[in-house]
Amino acid sequence: MGNWTQTLQTDFILVGLLNNNGRLPTILSTLISITFVVALTGNSAMMVLIHIDPQLHTPMYFLLSHLSFIDTMYICTTVPKMMVDQFTGKKTISFSGCTFQIFLYLTLMGAECFLLSLMAYDRYVAIGHPLRYSVLMNQRRCVQMAVSSWLLGATDGFLVTPIAMSFPYCGSRVINSFFCEVPALLKLSCVNTSVYELVMYVCCVLMLLVPFALIAFSYGRIAAVVLGTRSAHARKKGLATCSSHLIVVSLFYGAAIFTYMLPNSYHTPGQDRVVSVFYTILTPALNPVIYGLRNKQVAGALLKVMGRITSVQSM
Repeated sequence: MGNWTQTLQTDFILVGLLNNNGRLPTILSTLISITFVVALTGNSAMMVLIHIDPQLHTPMYFLLSHLSFIDTMYICTTVPKMMVDQFTGKKTISFSGCTFQIFLYLTLMGAECFLLSLMAYDRYVAIGHPLRYSVLMNQRRCVQMAVSSWLLGATDGFLVTPIAMSFPYCGSRVINSFFCEVPALLKLSCVNTSVYELVMYVCCVLMLLVPFALIAFSYGRIAAVVLGTRSAHARKKGLATCSSHLIVVSLFYGAAIFTYMLPNSYHTPGQDRVVSVFYTILTPALNPVIYGLRNKQVAGALLKVMGRITSVQSM
């Protein structure tokens, strides 16, 4: 009981992105700030464009708007706290703050895992069953997909967070990361957490492999359809339709699999921080850029909005 009381009353200390007393070099700090602004601007613009342009009121863009919303919350979960620490020199985070950050992080990560798999299924239906697309991917089905992604992500957060925060942390309070991440936090516990780590590993494998299996199935079927068509134009169009999503999946799942599925012997604190930066900061910033620059409909919608703004300003 004494260990638990001490855990609740003592703040944790975040090492930061670099192990240099929590202070980032000016150039790196500037780059992170720019990346944060790009992520917020890009994802916000994507959501607004999808909302105001009738041509983007389709299942694919409905799911994409949810991805942008998740990415916006995702990067806001870690970067603002890190930048505040940079400017104030304060590196501590309260027990309740750490708990809330872990819950948000796990929920958003789980929701994005499942949403990406459902977006792959949407592309499979569009290419493999174009005549039945409006039936199979109606508005009700899209809402169910989005809600199920959030519920499954929240389930992961509700299962993992309370258990992780129930261990007594009565030794070192220094978390070797720039945010409260479960693997880094568990290393501070003064009791044996091996059983929980095994259970968490199994849960993470399921959370990653089940959606990834659906993605692999969807793109396997897409490849069969595209390669089976005689039209070179149709093959090129099919590949172009899926290329943006494939890039996003590769970035997100590659980093997540490295973090949660490779044995601890393959990890070092420095590597883990770099990979964490990749999928918590860079990926949310890259997603709207990838979809925006490679998608003619999104680019066209953006040009129309900019044209309207220009015409209003010239009046």
